[in-house]
Amino acid sequence: MTLKPEVTAFYDPRTFSVQYVVADPASKRCAIIDPVLDFDEKSGSTATTNADRILDFIEEQGLTVEWILDTHPHADHFSAARYLKSKTGAPTAIGARIVDVQKLWKAIYNWPELSEDGSQWDRLFAEGETFSIGELKGRVLFSPGHTLASITYVVGDAAFIHDTLFMPDSGTARADFPGGSAKRLWQSIQEILTLPDDTRLFTGHDYQPGGRQPQWESTVAEQKARNTHISKLLTEADFVAVREARDRTLPMPKLILHALQININGGRLPEPEANGKRYLKFPLDALQGANWG
Repeated sequence: MTLKPEVTAFYDPRTFSVQYVVADPASKRCAIIDPVLDFDEKSGSTATTNADRILDFIEEQGLTVEWILDTHPHADHFSAARYLKSKTGAPTAIGARIVDVQKLWKAIYNWPELSEDGSQWDRLFAEGETFSIGELKGRVLFSPGHTLASITYVVGDAAFIHDTLFMPDSGTARADFPGGSAKRLWQSIQEILTLPDDTRLFTGHDYQPGGRQPQWESTVAEQKARNTHISKLLTEADFVAVREARDRTLPMPKLILHALQININGGRLPEPEANGKRYLKFPLDALQGANWG
């Protein structure tokens, strides 16, 4: 019998991100997935409001954190993994192909000091690897396309798919970041859709189309039947054409150059300089997708 984890979502309206606590009700052990470290790009301020909200919930529920997991290096928010590790002592993990993303962005940032071996995390998960959350068994699907390193965590009857499929009325994630591939995204989606039809799918973003309330949970069956990007596009070539055409109309995320230098370093902020202040560095004219409107 497939065990059913308790899944609690925490929506961040600033970044349209969904963070999760996945708990085993029997052992009261849990994992945190894709936590957000707050950042205001206008003032340069950082805060731990989102992460502390998760910690408060964990304390209220009497849970013990067993893992702090990221599905991929995010381009639209800072990861709070490092902060949460400092508060809970739990190990951090991400997909093993993070090393390829590190190599790619190390060159973009001209950052020779960056370690590109994934040592910023406690564990790098490869395709098919397994882990435990109390009595719950988890396994890893390699799900690239949105990024080189994207993975899906399957825990009991739940799968955390982040930037592969959105809610059915929102379609799929973009695939035009450095290292992205619409063709590979299609293949990753097809693998996710081979999970049992009643598998609960939890996405990592919801952009509230039409102004509706945030949503983040669907099923494999619902995605097959209603997802606007895949239910009517029956071939890989059709999907790639539609996805790439859509991506050409999208500006880069406003925080991509801010966030990647934090997230390829395991959620670590830059070290303070001689004056005690931390500084971000990002390149000019490194990415396509300028929006001059």
